[in-house]
Amino acid sequence: MPTTLSLQPIGILHSPYKEKFAVPRQPGLVPSARATLELLPPCNDPQTLRDIEQFSHLWLIFQFHECADQGWHPTVRPPRLGGNERVGVFASRSPFRPNGLGLSVVQLLGVQQQGSRLWLELSGVDLVDGTPILDIKPYVPYADSHPEARGGFAPDAPTPMAVEFSPEAEQAIQQAQRHYPELRAFIAEVLAQDPRPAYKKGKPDDKVYGVRLFDVNVRFQIKEPQCQVLAIEPA
Repeated sequence: MPTTLSLQPIGILHSPYKEKFAVPRQPGLVPSARATLELLPPCNDPQTLRDIEQFSHLWLIFQFHECADQGWHPTVRPPRLGGNERVGVFASRSPFRPNGLGLSVVQLLGVQQQGSRLWLELSGVDLVDGTPILDIKPYVPYADSHPEARGGFAPDAPTPMAVEFSPEAEQAIQQAQRHYPELRAFIAEVLAQDPRPAYKKGKPDDKVYGVRLFDVNVRFQIKEPQCQVLAIEPA
């Protein structure tokens, strides 16, 4: 058996998440998260996508490229367990893995082509901008969906928190509406997941956080069970 494998990206994902902070911890939690998957040569042949639009969802196999040089450990501390309890790395979806590979299911919105460029329009993504995509596979409901499956320490979807916008933030959203018509919904869905480190939850927190989405910096503060968007500024 080979001791090493060499993989080449078949495409690059372009998403509104410009940094790891605030990327949803699972796909589908932020439906407004739109992204494009641009295929790279030689995979940008339109024949590679023949009949793909028959499927509503796709599996993406990708590399956690921003964690690739940080190594891994046999155990990790999942956010679902408060960031304190440890489980085996293979009993988690931690990005810090022996081969740095991830798996994500996304919704397919369409296929676009312009000259030699070929890309997929996607939604519900949970991947940072620039993620290398290693493979694409169709999601097949009868084989891939198991309603009776047990979810271990993450049996249910997280409960989103309420998100409110300050008058200043609302004004900034109105100004950005022409370029990003779904900006308000997108920001609300992202922050409703509470992107803070897990150990911050359930404790007093006066810190003002910031995250870059698209080309804006979003400043926010969380007073559980509510998030307040304070300002939206040009990046």
